[in-house]
Amino acid sequence: MNKKKMTFALAFCNRGFMPGELIYEAREDMIKAVTDAGYDYIAMDAELTRYGGIETRDEGLLYAKWLREHEGQYDGVIFSMPIFADENGAITALQDAGVPILMQAYPDEIGKMDFKHRRDAYCGKFSVTDVFTQYQVPFTVLKPHVVHPLSEKFQENLRDFAAICRVVNGMKRCNIGCIGARTTAFKTVRFDEITMQKYGINVESFDLSELVFKVQHLADDDAAVVKKTADLEAYTDFSRVSQDKKLTLAKISVVIDEYIREYHLDALALRCWNEMEQILRVCPCVLLSELNDRGIAASCEIDMCSAITMRAMALASEEPTTVLDWNNNYGDDENKVILFHCGPVPNSLMTDKGVVTSHKMFDKTDPGSGCGTCEGRIAPNDITISNCQTKDGKIIVYASEAKFTDDPIEDAFFGCAGVCELPDCQDKMIKLARGGFKHHTSVGLGHMKSILEEAFTTYLGYEWVDID
Repeated sequence: MNKKKMTFALAFCNRGFMPGELIYEAREDMIKAVTDAGYDYIAMDAELTRYGGIETRDEGLLYAKWLREHEGQYDGVIFSMPIFADENGAITALQDAGVPILMQAYPDEIGKMDFKHRRDAYCGKFSVTDVFTQYQVPFTVLKPHVVHPLSEKFQENLRDFAAICRVVNGMKRCNIGCIGARTTAFKTVRFDEITMQKYGINVESFDLSELVFKVQHLADDDAAVVKKTADLEAYTDFSRVSQDKKLTLAKISVVIDEYIREYHLDALALRCWNEMEQILRVCPCVLLSELNDRGIAASCEIDMCSAITMRAMALASEEPTTVLDWNNNYGDDENKVILFHCGPVPNSLMTDKGVVTSHKMFDKTDPGSGCGTCEGRIAPNDITISNCQTKDGKIIVYASEAKFTDDPIEDAFFGCAGVCELPDCQDKMIKLARGGFKHHTSVGLGHMKSILEEAFTTYLGYEWVDID
C-alpha cells in the first residue's frame, strides 16, 4: 500500500499576562516531536505575532488567512498550548480549518510553579475546548490531559491523531464502486445510496452484464491481459489453475482496473456469484484478495457497507483489510469464532501465500465453475473488527478489538479462515444480532477502535453502537 507522508499545520496560543517566552521553546519542541515521528509540518512565521502565538482576534484572523493560503497542504492542525490560551484568538484562527484539530496542552512541573514558569495550560485547555464546543467546531482530545511534546506519550498521541486524520480526510469525500446488483438471496447487504452520499460517500454503479461483455471481448494476447496474467502469477500460487481460467481471471481484473481508473474508485464491492461462475466459469475471490493488498478495499457479495469500514481501517492502519463471515463456533470455547471467506483475504494477512483453487460449493452443483478461490490460513495478529449499516438516513457503525490466534483449523476446511478470540464474544453476538448487523465483519490489523470512534463520531457524524 502507498503510505502518504502526513503534514500538520502548527498553531500556538498566547495569553497576555502569562509568560509568553515559553512559546518559543514550545515551537522548537513541537517541530522536533513532529519530525521525529516522521511527519512534515508547516507553521506561520513566528515574527508575525507576539511570541509567535495567537491571542487576539486580529492574530486569529491572520492565522486563519494563512491557513486558507495553504489549503490542501496539511492533513490536520495541532493547537499547542504551552500556557493558558485565549479562547477568542483560538476559535477565530481555527473555526474554518476544515481538518481534524488536536488540542495539546503542556504540563506544569513541580519546582517550577512560580509565575515566571507556571503555565496553567491544564486549565486553559478547558477554556478552549468549551468555546470550540459552543461554536460546534470538532476537535480531538487524547489522554493524558496535559502532555509534553517530547514525551513518548505524545508520540503515541501523534500516531493516533495521524490515523484519525487519514480516516477523516479519506472518508469525507470518497468513491465506492458497486459492480453488479445485490444478489437476490442476500437482503442482509442492502444499503441506502442516498444516505452514503449524505456522508460524502459517492457510489458509482456498474451493471455486471457490462463487465461480462468487456471480458468476453478482450483478446488473450491483449497487452493488459498478458501483463495482468503475469502479475497474478507473481501475486499468489496459480499452479493449479488452467491457462484458460487464468486468462479469464486476468481479463476480469483488467476490466475492474479500468473502472477504478476511470471513476477514481477508492473501494468497491463486487457481485461475485453466481453469474461469473455460470457465464465466465470462474470465481473472482483471488482478484479481491489482490485488490485489497494493493490498497483498494474490495468487498464481495455487493457488501457496500463492509467496503466503507474496510476503507476506513485501511486508512487508519495503512495496512490491507478484508471482509469475513462470522462463520463457525470453535469447539466449546465461547470466546472463539472461525472467521472465513472464500478468498478475498489479502496475502499479507495470511500465514503464507494463498493457493488458487476451485470453490467446493460451486463445484458441488456445477463442476468446473468455481476456479478462483484463494485458500489459506489467516496469520495470528491483533485486529480490529468493524462494520456499519445505513438506516433511516444514518450510517450506524460498531468496532471492537480482538486477535487471530494460532489455533489450528483442519485441512478439510476450505477457503481462507482463522480462529478469532473475541472477549465477551457471546454478549457481542447478541448485540450485533439485535442491532440488525450482517453476517459479515470487516477486519484490519492493530488496535483501532478508539481511532475509528473518534473519526466516525467527532468528525464524520456516524452513529456509534458500542458492543463492548
